[in-house]
Amino acid sequence: MFGGKAESADDHAVRPPWWRDFALLPSAISGLTVAVGYGLDWGGQGVAALVFQWIALLAGAYTFVPSTVRRLIRGRLGVGLLMTIAAVGAVLLGRVGEAAMLAFLFSLAETLEDRAMDRAKEGLRALLSLIPDTARVSRLRGEETIPVSEIRELDILVIGAGERIATDGVVVEGRSSLDTSAVTGESIPVAVGPGEEVLAGAVNGSGTLRVEATADGRDNSLTQIVALVEQAHARKGERARMADRIAKPLVPSVLVLAGLVALFGFLVGDPATWLERALVVLVAASPCALAIAVPVTVISAIGSASKFGVVIKSGQAFEQLGAIRTVALDKTGTLTRNEPQVVEVFAASAFTREQVLAYAAALEATSTHPLAAAILAAAPGTAAGSDVEEEAGHGIVGRIGEARVRVGNTRWISPAEHSEAAETMAGRGMTVVVVEADGELAGLIGVRDELRAESAETIRMLSDMGIRTVMLTGDNDRTARALAAEAGIGDVRAEQLPADKAAAIDALNADAPTAMVGDGINDAPALATASVGIAMGAKGSAAAIESADVAFTGHDLRLIPGALAHARRGRRIMTWNIGLALAIIVVLLPLSLLGVIGLAGVVLVHEIAEVLVILNGVRATRRPAAARAFAGPVGEPRREPVGARS
Repeated sequence: MFGGKAESADDHAVRPPWWRDFALLPSAISGLTVAVGYGLDWGGQGVAALVFQWIALLAGAYTFVPSTVRRLIRGRLGVGLLMTIAAVGAVLLGRVGEAAMLAFLFSLAETLEDRAMDRAKEGLRALLSLIPDTARVSRLRGEETIPVSEIRELDILVIGAGERIATDGVVVEGRSSLDTSAVTGESIPVAVGPGEEVLAGAVNGSGTLRVEATADGRDNSLTQIVALVEQAHARKGERARMADRIAKPLVPSVLVLAGLVALFGFLVGDPATWLERALVVLVAASPCALAIAVPVTVISAIGSASKFGVVIKSGQAFEQLGAIRTVALDKTGTLTRNEPQVVEVFAASAFTREQVLAYAAALEATSTHPLAAAILAAAPGTAAGSDVEEEAGHGIVGRIGEARVRVGNTRWISPAEHSEAAETMAGRGMTVVVVEADGELAGLIGVRDELRAESAETIRMLSDMGIRTVMLTGDNDRTARALAAEAGIGDVRAEQLPADKAAAIDALNADAPTAMVGDGINDAPALATASVGIAMGAKGSAAAIESADVAFTGHDLRLIPGALAHARRGRRIMTWNIGLALAIIVVLLPLSLLGVIGLAGVVLVHEIAEVLVILNGVRATRRPAAARAFAGPVGEPRREPVGARS
């Protein structure tokens, strides 16, 4: 899904400052000449005033009339059609000045809308500028500098001090610190060494790294992020569709209403007055502000979210995100680090803690079981045992010297008189590994996947926002409840198969809009079922990201309340924009029908409303305080901040 050409920063021109933006030139000419025209008219220079007013009219109309005609040929009606008809009608009535004012203000509003849209998109395009144009690659004949587009998986990249990493990879040599703030939003540089993953766009610190590429130069985490966000520009959310549903029938309805007003004038014998009033009605009921009320806000907010590590795939996902009232979280890899560790060792009276770990590590030395790495990390350098055989689903057996040793779960090897100790460990969320030597219980090892450092804080933040939290996990009930209690989650659904998770989400959705947060293949059905599926880490399971509506580029859980706060604020802005746009029409329509307000006044009010809607929508680029909380003192749990170790 993420394939595609990596773009350079130059592929999309960044819009210049407004004083050097040629797109604003027609509106600027129109505004200047309409002002001069009115000045000359007030000074009694009628002919000169008319010339300037015509220049203003043509310059303003140039920005929207051609596109309106093209849309009309394709059978599409729009607000521009109402403005065009109103301008033509004003000219036919001899009101060139008012037609020029209408063309100027509508042109200005359209241009400001384009700038607002481009400003939001530039934040996404800037992500691509984080990829350097060239990279150094280690070859048998020495180092070569090649275009980033020619990097292939398994190439060895040489990253010098201060250089950006060209594509995703794994460190194979060297130690350094990386500034990943532009990619993941993590404010604290992280230390990396051999075996650690690094992301495209991260800035290397003082050391030199050799990195084995895990992605081609054209298809890495940054290009994937941009591809996801660009999808959002082609799709609209519920409120966008609601605005369209209002605006589309309103355009032909306004045309019919204006026609009836003009017809009434011919029937009562005063066609000139009522024809002018029909034109005023035409402009008064135009859904100009309504048409742009949602798109500006959505694109601004989505572009801003991508800068702090939240990739939102669609406008619909953004709007749903702001309505979430329940958040369901997977345990392993989401609330926890997905790095099991030995957290407790119980040794029987005839054995020491070191012996228990050594026995277990010797047998696990060749095992691929997930718990083996944790036990080996607790007893590094232990020599492997002999005659090792694995009993599938139970454990492992072998010889260490003269002793016959078994290592396995409590169902295979009974803790006997130490059952209470095993129960206590299990009650604290540990997986209990029993070690037996020559038929005698040597001890118990408690292994647990620890919570992320920010898990409890994230749950508190969600609770403060009035959001209910639920844990959905395939792990056993006792372990799940122990970790949920530490995190502050009261509702636990354990021992869930993928289909069970999806069913649970379906039930939660029936009560309130629900978001599912996960990162694994087993989470994919639940992510797809949720009102909003959130994938932790844009480089997590492909199935999870495919099914999700939102992807986080980092692993900090505080992105969740941050993203929800950002979306809620965006929804409030959209609601205000739609309300203002409708209120303008409701107020102006009767005033124009009664002749209380003229064409110039209606045009001015409408275009001021459009400018207000645009400016308000652009406010969605700002993040509320809660959306910045994830960048606090708690760092990425998988890596230590630079300087954390002596």
